[in-house]
Amino acid sequence: MSALSLSDAARTVLATADPREKCRLTRGFAADWREGRITGLGDTPPPERPARPDRPVLLAPREMPRRSYGGERGRIGLIHALAHIELNAIDLGWDIVARFGPDDMPKAFLDDWVRVALDEARHFEMLDELLQRMGAAYGDLAAHDGLWQAAEKTADDILGRLAVVPLTLEARGLDTTPATIAKLTANGDTLTPPALEVIYNDEIRHVGAGARWFRFIAERRGLDPAATYHAVMAERYPAGLKAPFNHAARAEAGFPRDWYEPLARAG
Repeated sequence: MSALSLSDAARTVLATADPREKCRLTRGFAADWREGRITGLGDTPPPERPARPDRPVLLAPREMPRRSYGGERGRIGLIHALAHIELNAIDLGWDIVARFGPDDMPKAFLDDWVRVALDEARHFEMLDELLQRMGAAYGDLAAHDGLWQAAEKTADDILGRLAVVPLTLEARGLDTTPATIAKLTANGDTLTPPALEVIYNDEIRHVGAGARWFRFIAERRGLDPAATYHAVMAERYPAGLKAPFNHAARAEAGFPRDWYEPLARAG
């Protein structure tokens, strides 16, 4: 049986800069948790920021070049951007475990977010392999820090984190990924769409975890979940949500239309 607690494991992953080692540790710790070799959560706090490799260079989101879907350079740019998102998402899963798990959360909460971190590690590895097959590598291009900035801004409350990360940023991926797959396929790309299909299907489950635990925590606090979601979003994401929405995928995730549709911004 491992002497590590789950929060020890989370901090170890978060403190690991090398992306491939971060994925390896995630696979190992997730298996240890699932198979009972890690049994306790512990109380080890997460770091303020996860460790990162020297590359890629991080830019402000507004300084990032527009994504392209055509040509090898465009595909490399798209895959690199997605790999960067998935690397951040590994850390987000472990951060939720260590930061919010001690708030008297059920074991099922920990199970869900360890599974999310494991999924994100698999996603990064798929995309990293695609980059290598194209003669590129993660770190070759610039990336932005927007996803972790969202994590920092929601570090004080689990409802804010769930509203902004799985229920806004990941849910947006459900809206946009089918069109991305269609564009890549139309441009003759036979390698990237299968990886994006795996990511898309897994992220329906991730959005589902966000919706399920948002509802659980709101109700435990004696709050109406829909009204609380609207209040949290007004504070944490006042710009509103971009339509159109993938209603079918959001419904499969258990994300009600009356939560997100009223927040659609004009234009």
